[in-house]
Amino acid sequence: MSAAPVAAAPPSRTSPAPVPRAAGAPTATDPALVRRAVKAAALGNAMEWFDFGVYSYIAVTLGKVFFPSGNPTAQLLSTFGAFAAAFLVRPLGGMVFGPLGDRVGRQKVLAVTMIMMAAGTFAIGLIPSYATIGVWAPVLLLAARLVQGFSTGGEYAGASTFIAEYAPDKRRGFLGSWLEFGTLAGYIGGAGLVTLMTALLSDGDLMSWGWRIPFAIAGPMGIVGLYLRMRLEETPAFAAEVAKAETARPKVPLRKMVTGQWRALLLCVGLVLVFNVTDYMLLSYMPSYLTSELEYDETHGLLVVLGVMALMMVVQPFAGALTDRVGRRPVIAAGCAGFLLLSVPALLLIREGSLLAVALGMGALGMLLVCFTASMPSALPALFPTRVRYGSLSIGFNVSVSLFGGTTPLVVTALIGATGDMMMPAYYMMAAAVVGGVAVWFMTESAGRPLPGSAPAPERH
Repeated sequence: MSAAPVAAAPPSRTSPAPVPRAAGAPTATDPALVRRAVKAAALGNAMEWFDFGVYSYIAVTLGKVFFPSGNPTAQLLSTFGAFAAAFLVRPLGGMVFGPLGDRVGRQKVLAVTMIMMAAGTFAIGLIPSYATIGVWAPVLLLAARLVQGFSTGGEYAGASTFIAEYAPDKRRGFLGSWLEFGTLAGYIGGAGLVTLMTALLSDGDLMSWGWRIPFAIAGPMGIVGLYLRMRLEETPAFAAEVAKAETARPKVPLRKMVTGQWRALLLCVGLVLVFNVTDYMLLSYMPSYLTSELEYDETHGLLVVLGVMALMMVVQPFAGALTDRVGRRPVIAAGCAGFLLLSVPALLLIREGSLLAVALGMGALGMLLVCFTASMPSALPALFPTRVRYGSLSIGFNVSVSLFGGTTPLVVTALIGATGDMMMPAYYMMAAAVVGGVAVWFMTESAGRPLPGSAPAPERH
C-alpha cells in the first residue's frame, strides 16, 4: 500500500486550511434527544455486526445446508463467497443512500437501511435448504446477502453523521464512541450465541433447525431499531440546512460529491484504510490465523478474541471522552504509531502459543484498535460540510472498506501462501499504519469545534 494518494494534499501541519463554518446562532440540543439518537444509531451498527459474527462462526454449518458438494473446502469457500458478495455492493449502497440522506434527511434513510438490514438477515433464517429446493437455496442466500450489503452501504456513514450532528461540540467524541460500542456488542452477541448453540445442540439439530435461530432474532431486533429511529427528529444541522433553502434542497450531483471534496475524500479513504485493515485483521482474520496457521485450539482462540472485544467495550467510552479532551489527531496518531512499532512484537507473542502470550498479544492489538474505534465516528463526519456529509462520507468509507478492509483476510492469506512468511499480518498492519499516519498529518483537528457548515452546538444543561 502507498501513502501517495493522501500526500497529494497541501503539506500543512501547523496551519491547516481553514474550514468554512456556517454562520448563525449556536444550537443547543436536548440531552434526551441526543441519548435517543445515540441508542438508535448504535443499535443499527450492533445489528450489522451481529450478523457478521453469526455468519462468520456458523459458516461451516451454512456450507453444508446451502452448498452440499461433499467437499468441505468448497462448501466453506462458497459460503464465504456469498459473504464477500455483500462487500461488492456496499459502495453501490453508499452511492444511493448517501446522497439521498443529504437530500431527504438522515432519519428517513436510516429507517430504510434498518428495515433492509433486518429483512435481509431475517430472510436467511427462512430460506429452505439445498436438499429441499435445490439450487434456489444458494441463489436466495446470495440475494439476501446482497440486500444486506446494499443497506450496509448507507448505515455506518449515516449513523456516524446522525450522532455527530446531534452531539454537542465538546462531547462529540464520547457520544460517537458508542457507535463502535454497538459494533463490538453486536459481534460478541453473534459469535457468543453461535458458540453457545454449538455447545448445547447436536450436529444434527444444528444442521436441521438450530442454525436458523440467530438469523430469526434479527426480526425483533429490526422492529425495535425501526421504532427507535422513527421516533427521532431530524438532526439540527440538517434542519438548519433545509431552512436555508427557499424551496426543496437542490440535488448535489454524485460527481460533485467526489470532485468537490477530493481532499477530504482522500483523507477519509486513508483513515478508514488503517481503521478497517486493523479491525478486520484482529476481529475476522486472527481467529483463522490461530487455528489454521498456528494450529491453535479453535475454542480457545474464539474465547480469546471475544475477551479482547469485551475489554475494548469497557475502554471504548473512556477513549472517546479522551478524544474530546486531547483531540482526535493525537489519539489516531498514537494508534498508527502503536501499530507501526508493536505489530511485530504482538504477533511474536501470539505465535509463542501459550494462552497467556496469545491473550497479551491480542490484547495489545485490541487496545491500539480502540484508538480508531473511539475516534473515527466523530473524526470522519467532521471532514465534510453538512450539505454533502452523508453522501461524501458514504462514498469514501465504503470504497475504502471494500478495497482494503473486507479484503484483508484474503490478501494476508495469499501473502502468507506466496512468501511463506508467518509475520505477514504484522507487516500488513504496519503498512496500513503508515497510510493512516500520513492521513493524520494532513487532517485538521475537529475536537471541540462545530462541524463544517454547521453553527456551534453547545451542551444544554
